[in-house]
Amino acid sequence: QVQLVESGGGLVQAGGSLRLSCAASGRTFSNYAMGWFRQAPGKEREFVAAFSRSGGTTYYADSVKGRFTISRDNAKNTVYLQMNSLKPEDTAVYYCAQRSKSGRYYYPPNYDYWGQGTQVTVSS
Repeated sequence: QVQLVESGGGLVQAGGSLRLSCAASGRTFSNYAMGWFRQAPGKEREFVAAFSRSGGTTYYADSVKGRFTISRDNAKNTVYLQMNSLKPEDTAVYYCAQRSKSGRYYYPPNYDYWGQGTQVTVSS
């Protein structure tokens, strides 16, 4: 049974930083690609950042490039999302996800498992 548990969300002022964590269990973490998505009220879930299956390549949405950094610690079965220079438009529920399929890293249906989400609210 794969479980993904996010933490680290909260309320922050614009320009501030947060670091999200996602702890994974249930299968060999290093064998799978990981991603972060977010969903704001009334909007579709959107891609934020991801690792390739090998972990050697990272991908970012244009809206977060240069501000967010995805990283992983295979020893701790954890993936992180460091978010700097936060903007009010970054407000959303953030989800981590894990996939075994190849293909489009930004496409939510390609991910097998999802966490429950953590709320990030950025005030202006």
